[in-house]
Amino acid sequence: MNYQVIGFSHKHCDQALREKLAFAGDEQKRSFLSQLLSFDFIQEAFVISTCNRVELVLATRDNFASYHSVLGLMAQHSGVDFYEIKTAAKVYDHEEAVSHFFSVISSLDSLVVGESQITGQVKEAFRFAFENGFAGSKLNALVAQGVRCAAEVRSATDISHKPISIASVAVAQAHELLGENIQGMTGVVVGAGEMGVLAAKHLLRVGCDVVLVGRDAAKTEAIAATLGENVKAATVEQLPKYINRYRLLFSATSSKEPVITDAMIENETLHRIWFDMAIPKDIEVAPNEKLKLFRIDDLKAISQQNHALREEKALQAAEIVSRHTVFFFDALRAASVEPILKHIYTQAQEAVEQELQRALKKGFIPDTYAENIRKMAMQSMKRFLHRPSLKIRECSVEKKNSATIETLRTIFEISHKG
Repeated sequence: MNYQVIGFSHKHCDQALREKLAFAGDEQKRSFLSQLLSFDFIQEAFVISTCNRVELVLATRDNFASYHSVLGLMAQHSGVDFYEIKTAAKVYDHEEAVSHFFSVISSLDSLVVGESQITGQVKEAFRFAFENGFAGSKLNALVAQGVRCAAEVRSATDISHKPISIASVAVAQAHELLGENIQGMTGVVVGAGEMGVLAAKHLLRVGCDVVLVGRDAAKTEAIAATLGENVKAATVEQLPKYINRYRLLFSATSSKEPVITDAMIENETLHRIWFDMAIPKDIEVAPNEKLKLFRIDDLKAISQQNHALREEKALQAAEIVSRHTVFFFDALRAASVEPILKHIYTQAQEAVEQELQRALKKGFIPDTYAENIRKMAMQSMKRFLHRPSLKIRECSVEKKNSATIETLRTIFEISHKG
C-alpha cells in the first residue's frame, strides 16, 4: 500500500484553472470519488477543495496507475485538456505525500502561512469521504497523525498567533490604502459563511460598520446579531443599492456564477475598493480607473510582503512535520509486521496440531495425553519464537530493514494484502 497526493494549489496553479478544477458541492465530490474508487488499484481517497487548492489524497496499490487515472477523471470533471492538467499537477508519492499532507494540514503550505482554517477543512473533507465509504483506516491513520502534527506546530511555534486569513489580508490591504480614513466607513460583505464572517470581524476591528449580505435573510440576520450593533443584515436583492452607496466591498460566496456584474454599477463616479475572495470568482466587471479590484492571487502577493517572522517559525514547524513523518512511517512498519508474526504463530500452531494428530493416529501417545501434549508443544513453540518476535518488531521500525521484512514474507510464504 502506498500514499499519494495529487495537488493543484496556489503555488503552481493559477486561479482561473483552480476555478475550473474546484468541486462545487457534495454531489460532485461523491460522483468523482465513486469513479475513482472503481479502479481496483485505488483503495481509499478524499478530496480537499478550497479557494486555494484542490488536492486528491489517496491510498493506492499502484501510484503510477492512480496518478494517470486521477488526471483523466479531473479532465472529465473540469472540461480542461488532459495535458494542461498534467502540466499543472504536482504529484507526491508515499513519504513525500505524507510530508506534504502534514504541511498542508499544519497550514505551512497555505496562501498565508499559519491561517487556521485549513485543518478544519481537511478534517471535514475526510469526514465526508469516510461517511460515504470512500475512505477508511489507511487514510484515517494519516489524518489522525496529521491533526496531531498540526496541533504541535501551533503550540510549539505559535505560528497561528493572531492568525492571518485571506479575509484579514484583504482588510489589512484596505486599511493600508485608506489609512485612518477607514474608521467610520461602511464595508459591504457579501456572503455570510466563514470567510464573510471573518471579513466582518476584521472590519469591525479597524473601526468600520458592516453591511452583511446573504441569501437567507433569517440566517444572515442571526449572524449579524452575534457580531454586534454595528453590523446590519441585508439580502442579495438589496446588493445593487449597497454597492452604489459604499466604496468598500468584500465578497466570499459559494456561488457558481458571479454575483456582481457591470450591469449592477450605477454610480460610476464612486471610487471603489473591492476584494473578491471567492473561488469561482464572485465579481465579473470590466476594469476601470474608479475601481481597485483585488482577487485571491493578488492577496497572495500582498501577504508575502510580511512573512519574515512566519517563515522563521515555518522552518521550526517544518522540523516538526519531518519528525511526525518519520514517526508515522515507523508506526506503519511496526504495524505491518504484526500480520507476519500472527501468520508465523498460526503456522506453528498448525504444525503442532498436525504432528499431534499424526502421533495419535499412529498410536504413539494415548488420547488422554493429547491436550497436555498440545499445551506443552505450543508453550515450547511460543518460548522458541519469543525472542525472534521481539527482534523482528525492533527490526521493523527501521526503514533500512524493509528488505529483511520482505524476506520473512517470502520465507513464510505470506502474501501482501493491500
